[in-house]
Amino acid sequence: MSFQSTCRKLVDEFRARPTLRAGSLITTVFGDAIAPRGGTVWLGSLINTMADFGISERLVRTSVFRLARDGWLQSQQIGRRSYYSLTAEGREQFERATSRIYGQPADHWDGEWCLLLLSGLETATKESVRRECGWLGFGPLSANVLAHPSPDLGELDAAMSRLGIADTLVVMRGQTIRSETAMRELTRDCWNLDDIDARYAAFVRRFRPVYKAMSGKGAITEKAAFLVRTLLIQEYRKVLLRDPWLPPELLPAAWHGAAAYQLCRNLYRGVHGPADAHLDKMMETADGPLPPPARSFMRRFGGLDKT
Repeated sequence: MSFQSTCRKLVDEFRARPTLRAGSLITTVFGDAIAPRGGTVWLGSLINTMADFGISERLVRTSVFRLARDGWLQSQQIGRRSYYSLTAEGREQFERATSRIYGQPADHWDGEWCLLLLSGLETATKESVRRECGWLGFGPLSANVLAHPSPDLGELDAAMSRLGIADTLVVMRGQTIRSETAMRELTRDCWNLDDIDARYAAFVRRFRPVYKAMSGKGAITEKAAFLVRTLLIQEYRKVLLRDPWLPPELLPAAWHGAAAYQLCRNLYRGVHGPADAHLDKMMETADGPLPPPARSFMRRFGGLDKT
């Protein structure tokens, strides 16, 4: 199949889903495409762009309103046009997600664990810690112990500060000295790795034909590149943010996360250029087209200029 055909199939599959998650897809567009290019866009151009995914004007307006209500976006009215940009909190959230989505998986582990002891916290605070630190990849070894083998300590400190528990949450380091097999099984259950692995496998099945078509004879149009890039990150993000990014020593054999990362990296490197050309034509700010991507954009997936 040609790249155009595989792109149409991908979009048709997205449109056929029982519930179109318009807000989630708009979040992906902001994080992947708009945030690195100034972070602001005219609502009308967003509406025109999202139409190619089968998302109506009404649904775009409703979704953007909800994202603004929830503190992700803010609006500015200039004449009869509304321009939306990320709030300060939204930018912070996107920056944290960006380091995960476009970063490289862990390939080394020193054998130590970071442990969070929740027993001294109030019940409601414990739930907040479990939820917030769950996004950082921590898993429940027991009712009052969360663990991660290689967390981002800067992100952990920021989360503790946001939750107001910097002086009350006990953070320790530990090491497995016996029963590595039992530890691996405990890890598998704590993070529900079988479910995450199955999601990665489904991602690979969905996008591998697109990658194969990219090296075919047919040209890659700018619009198709943008559609593929957006749906690629949308689907990868949904799985990746469930993944604690454990080191290889703790993962099941034939872990599909490695293949998913390589596929996403290689496909993204192939489509990001023409996709940005499409954004140049479609997206507008109050000052004209979107500005060029920030220099940090080219560092995604270990370097977009690599082959």
